[in-house]
Amino acid sequence: MTQPDWPCLRGHTILQVIPDLAAGGAERTTIEMAEAVHQAGGRALVVSEGGRLEGRLTAAGGELIRLPVAGKSPTTLIRNAARLAKLIRSEEVSLVHARSRAPAWSALWACKLSRVPFVTTYHGAYSGKTRIKRFYNSIMARGTRVIANSNWTADHVMATHGTSAERIVTIPRGVDFSIFDPDNINGARLTALARSWNIADEDERMIILLAGRLTSWKGQLLAVNAMAQLSRNEQEGLHLVLAGDAQGRTDYLRQIENSIMNQGLAGVVSIVGHCEDMAAAYRLSDIVMAPSQRPEAFGRVAAEASAMGRPVIVSDHGGQRETVLEGETGARAEPGSVESLAACLRMLVNLPPEAREAMGRTGQTFVRERFSRAQLQRATLAVYQDVLNTKSLVES
Repeated sequence: MTQPDWPCLRGHTILQVIPDLAAGGAERTTIEMAEAVHQAGGRALVVSEGGRLEGRLTAAGGELIRLPVAGKSPTTLIRNAARLAKLIRSEEVSLVHARSRAPAWSALWACKLSRVPFVTTYHGAYSGKTRIKRFYNSIMARGTRVIANSNWTADHVMATHGTSAERIVTIPRGVDFSIFDPDNINGARLTALARSWNIADEDERMIILLAGRLTSWKGQLLAVNAMAQLSRNEQEGLHLVLAGDAQGRTDYLRQIENSIMNQGLAGVVSIVGHCEDMAAAYRLSDIVMAPSQRPEAFGRVAAEASAMGRPVIVSDHGGQRETVLEGETGARAEPGSVESLAACLRMLVNLPPEAREAMGRTGQTFVRERFSRAQLQRATLAVYQDVLNTKSLVES
């Protein structure tokens, strides 16, 4: 049902393009916007290779169209442009919203052929050390409107690509407070999750959670090394849980495992794989950390953990500086510094329980005021409506 203050998209078909529907911030935002388009009276199409979130897309009112849009070869991009142009015509698509670089190139060319508006969301701080790579990355700044998911991202787009401020709209990622609400978590969910992580009922150690796919820039090795900096007495009271898939990165997984063994942390650090119930995971934890080595464009983990009333440790760069208030909702560590991360961890661990609880409550209030899913949906629908009303096409 359409929200009373939302733009109306009745009669319009919105096509979002993303490589896959695995668990990730961009993927979940895609589903949230499919839901919003559906509730606003429009038709929500998603071109993707699919993934574990397909069921959520269908439940949200979206329709999945499978195309091989994860490929990056020039031949694949050209073929996908033709496929998308045909799809745009056959399904009478009103606007295309691209969320990743490779399919965005195909979508741009298809939109030019079909004379349909093209919108992008700049989800990440893409590395670009060569001219060719910077050109490849520039596709995400070529939309009629470029949605930035934080103020830091907006500044990055302007500085890196020379995009005018008038074309950029800052819309922070949203937290679904119907899911990330401490009052919705019962003891049975916490017990089931603890057992799946092999945490015994009598285990009274504080749980430190690092949630994210196992890739070096998410900082799992950094966290393991920070734990090794603590004294044996400090370690005995803590349990670091690394929750996330390796997604084929077996070498990095082995590095983490070797680091745990070599530093005598076998009983202190656990690798538990993908977690479906993240709301319960945050609530089961005492402290959440997201020590990303590269700047996060936004930092969904920090926002979700704060929504669940937990203090958060993040790296002091990128969009995470906007989601965690130093000393009020958590702590910000020097990026890449084992010593700084260990100091932040020690500081939060040594706080009285009531002080950590107060910090969590402050974070919950902060996030609820600024980062709701409804705010993201409403603001993005407004971008769609504005582009459609002005009949804006793609940038050259």
